[in-house]
Amino acid sequence: MPLPKLFIPGPVDISPETFQAMCQPMIGHRGADFEALYASIQPGLQQILGTSKPVYISTSSAWGVMEGAIRNLVQTKVLNLCCGAFSDKWYGVARSCGKQAEKIQVEWGQAIDPAAVKSKLEEGAFDTVTLVHNETSTGVMNPLKEISEVVKSFPGVLLVVDTVSSLSAVPTPVDELNVDVLLAGVQKALALPPGLAVFTASEAALERAATTEGRGYYFDFLEFAKNGEKNNTPSTPAISLLYALKQKVDEILAEGLQARYDRHAQLNNQVHAWADQYGIKNFAPEGFESKSLSCFTTPENLDLSGFIKAVRQKHNILINGGYGKIKGTTFRISNMGNETEASINEMLAALDDVIPEFLS
Repeated sequence: MPLPKLFIPGPVDISPETFQAMCQPMIGHRGADFEALYASIQPGLQQILGTSKPVYISTSSAWGVMEGAIRNLVQTKVLNLCCGAFSDKWYGVARSCGKQAEKIQVEWGQAIDPAAVKSKLEEGAFDTVTLVHNETSTGVMNPLKEISEVVKSFPGVLLVVDTVSSLSAVPTPVDELNVDVLLAGVQKALALPPGLAVFTASEAALERAATTEGRGYYFDFLEFAKNGEKNNTPSTPAISLLYALKQKVDEILAEGLQARYDRHAQLNNQVHAWADQYGIKNFAPEGFESKSLSCFTTPENLDLSGFIKAVRQKHNILINGGYGKIKGTTFRISNMGNETEASINEMLAALDDVIPEFLS
């Protein structure tokens, strides 16, 4: 059987055009050809991220930059905002880096309350806050604007935001939001193969990094800034993936950012309408649902494992049976990246074909 069409929340399917872009000749990464490639990607990335600052490109997963932000920025104590598998893990990573860390922990399936962030920061001692904007494990989209406003009301506190499954699916304007570090891996909403992360760093973040000891080399923000000035990267880049990134950035701008946001919202609504027909509830609270994926509570009368296996066997389509401690009690369907009304309808028709057999 051929590999399935992916409707899991990352990695997502890659377009033929993106694959074709990767099939270009290798170039030296310390020469003019690479510098021209790097420079050609910058204006589009800046537009997508909503920033006039450089957008740095890291040959790593997003976790590399997430850990890097901890190592570069935390000098006293970090506040981790935890509401799911990935935001929870950030707290563990901070501790493993030897940093003082505290967390605001809410139940998986709930959003972070800005008022709770304000109350915690009023205790003092924090110099950094981490937030996962769109918690992929639970399908919860946190109120980024409101949380940013709270954090920025505390002088000297830097805000680091993971937008892995929201960047380009919804607006995340870095400069307008006053986010110090905004980062994303490329394998989710950007619809590229895994292996790259993109991020920004404010002047305040770079100034903090300059006085932070033990920040390492590979994810040293100052090294990214120094090399970025020369349209290059600190370490050997994944050149084929940069070709793909160039293709995807150009494609996103050709579609238009607002059109891309609208498309993701419409496809997300299609998936929600399908679930409503079966009385399947969204795991995220109303008003905080992700626009790039849906996490649903598994009905008691649904054989989820059998359902997912049958959808793959009969239609060669793969959805996800939940993540971490809510695996099995939830399931997730992605609508991010390259999906269209037609591809979502085809997937939903496959689910309709199979689900009656697995509802008791």
